[in-house]
Amino acid sequence: MKFVFILAAIAALEIYLQEKWITRLIGWRITQIQKVYGPRSHIETKSSTPSMGGVIFIPVALASIPLTAGFSGSDWVELAGLWFFPIGAACIGLIDDWIKFRMKSSEGFASIYKLAAQILVVLPWAYWTAVSRGISLWPGIELPAWFSVPFMIFLTIGMLNAVNVTDGLDGLAAGACSLSLLGALIWLPLEDPVYYAALTGLVLCASFLWHNAHPARVFMGDVGSHFLAGMLISLCVYGDCLLALIPLGFLFGLEILSVAAQLIAIYGYKRKLFLMSPVHHHFELLGWSETQIVIRFWLVHAAGMTIIAIFITRLFSE
Repeated sequence: MKFVFILAAIAALEIYLQEKWITRLIGWRITQIQKVYGPRSHIETKSSTPSMGGVIFIPVALASIPLTAGFSGSDWVELAGLWFFPIGAACIGLIDDWIKFRMKSSEGFASIYKLAAQILVVLPWAYWTAVSRGISLWPGIELPAWFSVPFMIFLTIGMLNAVNVTDGLDGLAAGACSLSLLGALIWLPLEDPVYYAALTGLVLCASFLWHNAHPARVFMGDVGSHFLAGMLISLCVYGDCLLALIPLGFLFGLEILSVAAQLIAIYGYKRKLFLMSPVHHHFELLGWSETQIVIRFWLVHAAGMTIIAIFITRLFSE
């Protein structure tokens, strides 16, 4: 019961700090630079909305760590390993956001430098985790370090970019990540401190919707999308179920695959598969309202996540 009040305090802290941060962002004129090749309506309706709201995830997450330690009785080394990657990934996103702001451009890191930065963060974390505690594909199925480390790098970079491209409509990525974290709590056999970390992540993500739901008063930016992607990855690794990234990342996978399919269609077949990618923009151009797209995509994510989780569970239970 005490932890329920702590979660309520975390939610209140997130909402309060975000309100103060939005005021700061407006004063500093840190707004979302819309891509020129994105929907033209976004240039008119979203260009004045502050970005980098995900910055607040970092101090709130750090403040939650001693509380998590108190309830779980875990050592600080394990907690440091659990939270290192979400916060490290968020720092990459923050640098990317800052470059966009300074350059007044929708493009931050050059792709090759962003990839290098992501590898620089995930490589030591993956190696240390594989050596110190092991990385399991499924509970009881531990992967050898020579395979798990490069496999982790591949999955991590994919998830970081998948959540990033999904963050294109008000509340879409935050709501989908909330569902993913809720799914992890329900499905995975999480033990302390992973269970409390998942609860904290869910509260952080859901509380952000207070300001990010349509019409959004702030966007999370790359710092926020990288943090949330890192959170999902870290939970799957420390929950000893790397395979859980498939159902928990269902919608994000669809979004990044739509981008890949569009590029293949354009460069390989000189035609478009979608009116615009990622696929949520396709439905925008079809005339769906932003709220319709977001809610329907949440439903698709929840359904896909549930079906795949049931299939995987039955497959490995036999």
